[in-house]
Amino acid sequence: MPKNKFQDVIFTAIMAVVMVYGMIVYNVALNMRGITTGTFIAALHELPVMAPIAFILEFFVVGKLAKMLAFKVVRPDDRPQFITYAISICICCIMCPVMSLIATILFKEPGMGTWIQTWAMNFPMAILYQMFYCGPVVRLIFRFIFKETENI
Repeated sequence: MPKNKFQDVIFTAIMAVVMVYGMIVYNVALNMRGITTGTFIAALHELPVMAPIAFILEFFVVGKLAKMLAFKVVRPDDRPQFITYAISICICCIMCPVMSLIATILFKEPGMGTWIQTWAMNFPMAILYQMFYCGPVVRLIFRFIFKETENI
């Protein structure tokens, strides 16, 4: 969707904030054994730390790697939404273990078992959240911000 570097930065920033906040809410809810108003407020404390990390990882490393991996499965002439889905899934497959590791180190008792458990709990939620909620909403927001004028 982004057509230039500036749009790519904006798209990645919005995606990072929305995706990271959703995943933090999920993890806080797991730790609190439920969702309350406090869950959403508590998640805001980790957001300023995790969102920039996610942005930097995705923009400079994971985005390029995910596209390379996705195009091993899809072709450039495939339907655009299938290409988008393939890239989104590849990004989740890379970002989830990395971000789970970072969150484990920063906010939990670090250990291999803790990281694997965090990753295992986060992965299904990350894929579902990305495919059905976060991805479509962020693409909608992005299209709203960067409306293309029709040439009549």
